[in-house]
Order: sequence, then structure tokens, then C-alpha cells
Amino acid sequence: MSARENILAKLKKAGALPMEEPAVFDYYREKGVSWDSEVERLKHWAAAMRAVKTEIYWVSKSNWPQVFRQAAEGKGLKNILLPSATEHGQTARAALAGSNIEPIAFEREIDTWKTGFFTDIDAGFSGAQCGIARTGTLMLFSSPEEPRTLSLVPPVHFCLFDTAKMYNEFHNAAEGEKLVENGMPTNVFLISGPSKTADIQLTLAYGAHGPRDLVILAILPDHISPADLEENA
Repeated sequence: MSARENILAKLKKAGALPMEEPAVFDYYREKGVSWDSEVERLKHWAAAMRAVKTEIYWVSKSNWPQVFRQAAEGKGLKNILLPSATEHGQTARAALAGSNIEPIAFEREIDTWKTGFFTDIDAGFSGAQCGIARTGTLMLFSSPEEPRTLSLVPPVHFCLFDTAKMYNEFHNAAEGEKLVENGMPTNVFLISGPSKTADIQLTLAYGAHGPRDLVILAILPDHISPADLEENA
């Protein structure tokens, strides 16, 4: 038994913690939102994200690198910061070969190039842990390979998301990703769109304290096509 398990066992024995799951678990299982089909759930997620200026590209496991390159070139970017220690980061780097966009590996301590990082980097690229349909959200985990600054600092954020890991609600995501059992990462990000604020004269502005553009490469399973999602969407 680990130290954590030992402490929790003592607290439960003393009555400081409930022995069983709290009632809120049953509430979400019984009354949580659901959809008639996987397609309808994806449509709802996409509509919620697009309502706040998120760009979504429906892609496959085979064509996402090509779509990524086209989207990046379309924005006229000079460079993109990539998580070179990950498989998707290496694939993204290969996709940019021969283009006018410079792939930059996130390999240095932030303190050694803070000024250049905040002023010279056009975009960042990362993966997503999972999605939450009800609120139109992506969940990202911070790690040494993909630190939080990768998705929070550059003006444009490209995010690769496998839609097979879509949950109905946050509660389902917390259960499915075993956030309690496996332990929380250093940071968990819930992203529902680009950065925005209306603090100044109630005028909505994007990119005030984070990326002004959020571009999602949403990988679809083989049995769902982009046409299924865009028709009457």
C-alpha cells in the first residue's frame, strides 16, 4: 500500500471520508447529457467550439499532416514550435519539409530564450488528451514533452485531437482518464476556444492573454466522414 492509499484508508476508517462513491457520481450517470449517435455528439461539440471562433478541420489518421501544412501555410506563418519528443510532433515536422515555415523544436529552457519565445514564435502545435462534448472543450495535459507554454503563449495554437476520445461531460472525462486513480498531471487545461476578453469597454478582443487563433485537427474514425458532420450542421 502506498503512502497515499494508507492515509486515505485511515481517513475512511475514522469517518473523515465516505466509504463509497459520493452521490454526485450516480447523478451524472443517471442525468448526464447524452446523444442519439456519435455523429450527433460530434456535431454538438463542433458547434459549441465554432461558436467561439475555433477552426476545426475534420481529418483522418493518414491525411492530417497534409491538412496541417495547408492550414499553416494559409495563415502565412513563418515558424511553428513543435514538441519534438512526441510522435505527432515528429510527424508535424516532416509535414513542413520543403515549405516556407520553419519548424522549431521545443528543447530549451524557457528562461534561456524567453524574449524570443514571446516575440518571434508564430504558432505552437500540441496534442489533446481528450474532448468534452457538452461544453465544446479539449482537455490537455502538461508534461515535460509538451509544457503548458506550448499552447498558451504563441498567437496561433494547432491542436491534434483524436475524436475517439470524446466524452459526454467533464465528469465522464475525469472518470475515463482516471484522473483520481492515476494522479493529476502538473497542469490540466480545458480549452474551449481562442483567448478572448471583453474587460476593456465591453469590447470583445481575441488573443489578449493567449492564442488569438485555435485550429483543431480532429481525427475521425473510419466509419465517420466529414460529410456526415457538415451536412445540415
